[in-house]
Amino acid sequence: MEVYVRGEQPDGTAAPSLERRTLRSETLLVLALSLGASAVSSLISFIGSITKPGALKNQAATLVASQAPGRPWLDLAWQLFGIATALVPVALVAHLLARERVGMPAIGFDLRKPRWDLGAGTVVAAAIGGTGLAFYLVVRAAGANLTVVPESLPNVWWKIPVLILSAVQNAVLEEVIVVGYLLRRLGQLGWSPTAALATSAVLRGSYHLYQGIGGLLGNMAMGVVFVLLYRRWGRVGPLVAAHALIDIVAFVGYALLAGKVGWLPTA
Repeated sequence: MEVYVRGEQPDGTAAPSLERRTLRSETLLVLALSLGASAVSSLISFIGSITKPGALKNQAATLVASQAPGRPWLDLAWQLFGIATALVPVALVAHLLARERVGMPAIGFDLRKPRWDLGAGTVVAAAIGGTGLAFYLVVRAAGANLTVVPESLPNVWWKIPVLILSAVQNAVLEEVIVVGYLLRRLGQLGWSPTAALATSAVLRGSYHLYQGIGGLLGNMAMGVVFVLLYRRWGRVGPLVAAHALIDIVAFVGYALLAGKVGWLPTA
């Protein structure tokens, strides 16, 4: 006999019931189409890095790379295509939540509190960004991380806009799926808060493993903090803002400073 799970809409009324089996299958499919697949890809990449001759810090992990060197308009088309298609799983999540008659407001991804989301996100970004940079420099120096190259785009007019769009895309994809959606589904499936937190944090760390052990551990720690903040605030909006700001500073800062300051590692 199937067990059904009933959700709740923003106005407090009941949403349609869903079979637990359906929720499990749906969750696995969403992850397989997005960050779960990225985690497997990251593991394979990391195995390749550690089995390659030479220290990890002498290898590079490029985050936003040129897709058509020497052909800027084609490169731009590929960059925009990649950003748009990466957000398809978010559209799928929006559809699935709409099926429950709760929509994205159920996870706090809406425009009801834009100033608060941005303000809280800025504070979180300031706290995590500096700590994360220091941690990366330490683990790389210890030989446990690849050299992270945030961008290697050509110096063309669309470089900075694409870097900003890429940062926002990363933030929306990760926070909507690995925090808002995943925690909602795991809660509906009866997982304990501790197990759900651990799963979210480990997943976040695992799809950053291609950067090295530092990428794994640093992002797991960030995942724990973000889950706790989400549970306190009930919104992924501030987390999206924080993540986007962290990545924008990393991408644009690297583009402006690489090769000009001695403390910033380059490939």
